[in-house]
Amino acid sequence: MRGPGRRAGRPLLIAVDHEGGRVQRFRDGFTPVGPMRSLGQSADEHQVEQLGRTIARELRGVHVDLNFAPVVDVDTNPANPVIGDRSFGADPAVVSRLARALIRGMQAQGIAACAKHFPGHGDTSQDSHLDLPRLPHDMARLHRVELPPFRAACEAGVASIMTAHVMFEALDRQYPATMSRPCLDGILRDRWGYDGVVISDDLEMKAIADHYGLEEAVVRGAGAGVDLFLVCHSPDVQNRAIELLSSAVARGAVRPSRIAEAARRISVLQSRFVRVGPS
Repeated sequence: MRGPGRRAGRPLLIAVDHEGGRVQRFRDGFTPVGPMRSLGQSADEHQVEQLGRTIARELRGVHVDLNFAPVVDVDTNPANPVIGDRSFGADPAVVSRLARALIRGMQAQGIAACAKHFPGHGDTSQDSHLDLPRLPHDMARLHRVELPPFRAACEAGVASIMTAHVMFEALDRQYPATMSRPCLDGILRDRWGYDGVVISDDLEMKAIADHYGLEEAVVRGAGAGVDLFLVCHSPDVQNRAIELLSSAVARGAVRPSRIAEAARRISVLQSRFVRVGPS
């Protein structure tokens, strides 16, 4: 077992943002990966699947288990400040096909994939790192454009899905997807039968931190269907999130069965993708 795993008393799930393009965390000694938009222009599923295998082999070589990729947002807004060329493109059918291919490639080589940012961050004109985007699209538009790539990812057996800190007015006028049961359980679990791990985007992003705060995000997120919360920068905030969730369970604000469901899903992901190797 790796050193940190020994200290924890169990294997740890090691994850990274390694999409390619401007979000490629490992560079020295790793295959340079262009932006997904360039792959979308060729629309070559075989090429994308082989790239997924290459990415996964290299990540597995440094003991990564989960890659927060692919972005399956549909890039329909040229003014989008955060997605852009991270997306395969503006055609939901192309995004769906190439997302499936990249997921197949990575997971065939033992790396868990993560489709993001559900239900879709591609048409926003604001960056959720800095503000809370809101989309007014009706359900017909969501079913036609934003949702098909995520449905395709579920059908491809994607190990995890990451939520968007975006408010979808047709689904929930009060809370962003990360905190919205109609968005998460309502679509992923109830309609589509998805049983993989649902992961929040970083709770320190201003879309959450400036509008709701950590406690409301954790309590409502857990109730909405989030299995695993990301807190990416501050150990103090990480520890506070754990305390808040524990307290919410103790006082009945979050059902213990909800925690058990999340633990089961995470355990399944770990048993499939975590490789216990030398430290």
